[in-house]
Parts: sequence; structure tokens; C-alpha cells
Amino acid sequence: MDYGICNLSIVPLRAEASDASEMVSQVLYGEHFKVLETRKKWSRIRLALDSYEGWIDNKQYRKITEVDYTQFEQKNLELSSDLVDFVTLPDNQLFSICLGSNISATSFLNHRFEGKCVTKAQPKDFLIETALLYLNTPYLWGGKTPFGIDCSGFTQMVYKLNGYKLLRDASMQATQGEALSFIEESEPGDLAFFDNDEGVITHVGIIMKDNYIIHAHGKVRIDRLDHSGIFNYEERNHTHKLRVIKRIV
Repeated sequence: MDYGICNLSIVPLRAEASDASEMVSQVLYGEHFKVLETRKKWSRIRLALDSYEGWIDNKQYRKITEVDYTQFEQKNLELSSDLVDFVTLPDNQLFSICLGSNISATSFLNHRFEGKCVTKAQPKDFLIETALLYLNTPYLWGGKTPFGIDCSGFTQMVYKLNGYKLLRDASMQATQGEALSFIEESEPGDLAFFDNDEGVITHVGIIMKDNYIIHAHGKVRIDRLDHSGIFNYEERNHTHKLRVIKRIV
């Protein structure tokens, strides 16, 4: 088994070993992983954070040892907390990193970071404050950053920045936590899941107070939530059908 770490700011994780393949997620600076298969130009990896798998360009990560991987597993996460920040390379060049990057990897990579970070679990009411940092971020399938994000990437990153682990896709996240019977039982920070006509969960958002929800749909936006689902005032209709509400924290 081989191992690796992302030493660049944002790297695409693809469904197949091709630059033209669908981006299913992103690997952020400092995230470590197992290398399941290696080809000439590509590697299939499994992220330590959420066990998500995909293909990464061999030029866009650094190999590490099993000992290094185990040490990263034992470290407490230190996550950058500004929308955009910088790390400094040994030659004093800068490169940008984004919200939620793993700063605990900087010393290993011989980089320097002097910005703000979060290092421990936060109270549940911090979830909404964090979610609002992503407001108006454009929707991007597979995205996990303030420059483009999808619905489950949004919820995963908001929870990650507050010290809680979510799986990557909406259907996976729906398997976590405790189901609530009614919207009235929900609290700000709970997750609402929505399904399609086939009953497959395809969307997720974070419940706010007073029956509002923040979610990624075209952009990260705030809409009304009722027993039917999400009501979009601009479109004057329901855009998503409510399936279940889950309490994770």
C-alpha cells in the first residue's frame, strides 16, 4: 500500500483516470490518503477524511510513508479559517490555500503558515456562522471551496470546520445521525435531505432558524423550508422535495 498527501491548494478528484473525466470531488491542501492503484500518470486514492475514492494526477500530490500517514491520522486537525490565505515555501514564494485546508501538514511539507485556524470542535450554533461564509459561492459539481461548491461538499466543509465528520455525498450523509419526525423538532445546524422522483436522495442543506435553509443550488443561497421541501421565492415554486431531517450534532 502506498500513501500520499496533497501539497497543492486544490486538486481535482476524478471518476476516471483522465483529465476529461468528471470531477467527483476535490482534494484540499494538507489532506492525506491511501493510494489504491498507480498507473503511469494517475493514481486511484482513498481519502482519510471520508474514505471517498477517485483518481488524482500523479503530478499533483506528494508520496509519503506509512509511518507518515499514521502520524497524520493521530494529529488533531488544524484548519485554515479564512476564505483565502497563503502558505510560504522555503524560497519565500507564496501560494494560496482556501478555507478548510489542513494546516497541520505545513511543517511536514516544509511550508510556513501564519494565518488563522481552528483546532477543536465548536458549539453547534457555530455551524450557521460558518455556513454564511460560503454565501453566494457558485455551484460546482464536486467542489469543496469558496470558489465553487456542491450541496454535499458545502455541508461536509461546514461540519468539518466545526470539528464534525460528514461523508462526502448527500446519499451517504443521509445515513448518519438521528432522523427527526417534523421540521418543528429541528434546530439550526440540522441537515435536511431531499430526493428525486425515483426516491434517491440527491440534495442536502443546513437548517436555519425560522424555517429557512442554506444550501448550494446555483449558488449557496438561503430559501424557505416547509413540509413539502424548499420554496424558492425567485422561481415561485418548490425546487426540492423534502425526504428526511437528520440531527448529526
